[in-house]
Amino acid sequence: MYDVEYTPQAIQDLKYFPKHDQKEILDNINIQLSYEPTVETRNRKPMRPNSFAEWELRVGKFRVLYNVLEKVTIVEIQRIGEKQRNQFFFRGQQEEL
Repeated sequence: MYDVEYTPQAIQDLKYFPKHDQKEILDNINIQLSYEPTVETRNRKPMRPNSFAEWELRVGKFRVLYNVLEKVTIVEIQRIGEKQRNQFFFRGQQEEL
């Protein structure tokens, strides 16, 4: 079982969303990333090289970007945002990966 940790930036990203969206995102993080976070699935995939994270979890229109520290079994949530087409939005602002 993996522990899930959040960067300060990810916590701020999460606070941007309404409470019901926060609950949906957090529930999916716990379900999807507690076990085998590096196994590719329909909602979990490795990302192209970027400055944020190695993996992406899809939660509806939301995206959770994360890294996995295998030696200490920690999933480190880097960012939480929305994806519209090929663009990521964090706290309502578009950012390039």
